[in-house]
Amino acid sequence: MSASKVYFTNLRAKPSQNLLKKLETLVVKAGIDKIDFQKKIVAIKIHFGEPGNLAYLRPNYAARIVKLLKAKEAIPFLTDCNTLYYGSRSNAPSHLEAAFENGYNPLATDCPVIIGDGIKGTDYREIDLNMEYCTTAKIGSAIADSDIIISMNHFKGHEMTGFGGALKNLGMGCASVGGKLFLHSGSSPEIYEENCTGCRMCEKYCAHDAIEVGKDKIAHIDYVKCVGCGQCVAVCQYDSARVVWQNASETVCKRVAEYALAVVKDKPSFHINFIMNVSPDCDCNGFNDYPLVPDIGMAASFDPVALDQACADLVKAAPALPGSRICDDHKHSDMKGEDKFKKAHPDTFWQAGLEHGAKIGLGKTEYELINVS
Repeated sequence: MSASKVYFTNLRAKPSQNLLKKLETLVVKAGIDKIDFQKKIVAIKIHFGEPGNLAYLRPNYAARIVKLLKAKEAIPFLTDCNTLYYGSRSNAPSHLEAAFENGYNPLATDCPVIIGDGIKGTDYREIDLNMEYCTTAKIGSAIADSDIIISMNHFKGHEMTGFGGALKNLGMGCASVGGKLFLHSGSSPEIYEENCTGCRMCEKYCAHDAIEVGKDKIAHIDYVKCVGCGQCVAVCQYDSARVVWQNASETVCKRVAEYALAVVKDKPSFHINFIMNVSPDCDCNGFNDYPLVPDIGMAASFDPVALDQACADLVKAAPALPGSRICDDHKHSDMKGEDKFKKAHPDTFWQAGLEHGAKIGLGKTEYELINVS
């Protein structure tokens, strides 16, 4: 069985070839022209970034892809689905405001922005799967109803899945709020009392009223109400709220792979990873920490599994940035060849998602990396 082709370009630029031109050259070399875009509705799945986070992809990249697709008479739109947790993107009006604030608006991108699962995250289609974990997948209607899927993915660390790339952007990002609830279920946060200051940030931002600071000035979780969304972990500044993933991380990664399969099922798709500003945590946070590694490049493929595997390997081979989170106790080592994402989030198991994606026919973990100048 032949390996999947993953096309890669570095971030070196010159006056005649800026990064936008390199992006266009990359996707053309990778074969995006093989898709018939004429009069087809194309969902460009992208993470707009939580306001305050500056590691998300610049809208300029999306605008260049939109321009390319429109030249092929496609009807593109930019999209993401609402978040499960409380925040700036938990409903469509607020989500649109956040997207516009970060530059994802029709004036900057020449493209509509549509929230995939509607006003409150309840607008979805159920896609039949009959897989090991998912009988059906609840995918945002705007995405499910599209003819073609293009994913543009900021490749970075993630608290739950180890890293976020094509599979995470497709599987978790295209799930409706109800779908996200299913994907998160089974993972439970815990409060490490010795670190808790009683600041009530977790209480304030819990969308399910599952955390309350008691008279002892310690946060306590009501596990009857808790859905395991991880928002308390995201907002805790004292490393008190933590998710103890254990086998839950593996399960979530596999569920995400099955949801990603539902998104691209029976329709053309193409995927682009941007291995830059490789922050340790998700762009859902309202901040971004110092990157784990130097900027590496851009990669594209029809195979999202091979794409994520190749990018994970590139990050693994890269030197860690001194002063980053993972270098605090590695001051004398560049950590080349080490799993940076595992160092950042020791209780995650990202490889499980890629292996499961290969098992269910989403793609292959074997790849051929083709350099594009």
